[in-house]
Amino acid sequence: MIDIKFLRENPLKVKENIKKKFQDKKLVIVDEVIEMDKQYRDAKLEGDNLRSLKNDKSSSIGPLIRDGKKEEAEKVKEEIKELSSKIEELELKEQNLGQEIRKRMLTIPNILDDSVPIGKDDSENVEIEKFGEPVVPEYEIPHHADIIESLNGLDKASAGRTSGNGFYYLMGDVARLHSAMLSYARDYMIDNGFTYCVPPFMIRSDVVDGVMSFEEMDAMMYKIEGEDLFLIGTSEHSMIGKFKDQIIKENTLPLTLTSYSPCFRKEVGAHGIEERGLYRVHQFEKQEMVVLCKPEDSMTWYNKMWKLTVDFFRSLDVPVRTLECCSGDLADLKVKSCDVEAWSPRQKKYFEVGSCSTLGDAQARRLGIRTKGENGNYYVHTLNNTVLATPRGLIAVIENNYMSDGSIKIPAALQPYMGGKEVIRPSK
Repeated sequence: MIDIKFLRENPLKVKENIKKKFQDKKLVIVDEVIEMDKQYRDAKLEGDNLRSLKNDKSSSIGPLIRDGKKEEAEKVKEEIKELSSKIEELELKEQNLGQEIRKRMLTIPNILDDSVPIGKDDSENVEIEKFGEPVVPEYEIPHHADIIESLNGLDKASAGRTSGNGFYYLMGDVARLHSAMLSYARDYMIDNGFTYCVPPFMIRSDVVDGVMSFEEMDAMMYKIEGEDLFLIGTSEHSMIGKFKDQIIKENTLPLTLTSYSPCFRKEVGAHGIEERGLYRVHQFEKQEMVVLCKPEDSMTWYNKMWKLTVDFFRSLDVPVRTLECCSGDLADLKVKSCDVEAWSPRQKKYFEVGSCSTLGDAQARRLGIRTKGENGNYYVHTLNNTVLATPRGLIAVIENNYMSDGSIKIPAALQPYMGGKEVIRPSK
């Protein structure tokens, strides 16, 4: 949510930003907010004036009574009663207008960074840089589901019976490799100075409203029936929500946190659920990083954060690239975002394994997260980035470490988490 003062003073810039995101239907909302804001401020000013007048009249009653002017005092009391009624009407008008303004402001996209490329959807995202040499071996690499099944590591049929499409059982050494990657990701972030957290896996609706747009929520999140609770789609949601309505000490910034959680997503829409494999599923596990910082430091942290993910995958012998997300591919709260994509030697192309975003003060403004500086309180900036989301990350490691005999070479960084095991071999 942008600052209404900014919108009030820069309506054309806000409209131009909406056009960059190809959301022209929202242009009218800017004019609606400006008109409602004027009515709101007029009502507030009138209410303030009437309250001042009411106070003056109230203070005159005592002297009138002492001077024996009872009739005049009663007349003033009637005037005060009328003022009170009018003030009550204005306060209700303020409240209603405030709610309508906020409802509309929540739908206006955040102001994009000037460096964001303009494009309608993810097909117009722009490659930034490649890290590691993408290799296609001379031997064929099967579909990742076939590889994992050959290792006795996957059972989707049973998961279909227990939970339906989009779920899975991981088993044996593959399940252990999956856990090893998460443990390594946790320690990797701790070693890079982040504080490890395990957050709540459910959050209330006011936190959901604070961290994402309604469109995202509707497409992603599962609601707990009969409760004001949602299953998280990423631990960023509950990690940012941790600071709701808090004033953070400025000398503690930046706050650098890394969190583990299971994640739950509907995955509705054009992509849908992958029938066969593990790339797009309803349930996965994730190591996330979240930073709260001063506004002037947010871009520095943004660049630090995506590089941490790049270095993480390179330590697992996985070539990756970074992809700048274009304007139409950015969620409404984001200022700038890039994806980290891993090389798939089977498909001979890259696929997304992580995403890094800076959201400016949008989430902090929605949730009331501030810090106190020399010139008063101000909103912090929030950033988030995927360290590892798996089984998607598991796919990248398996494909890039698949050997001609059907076995999987375990990257050296993961071997201590696998009891020293160096290779996972297919069952005979």
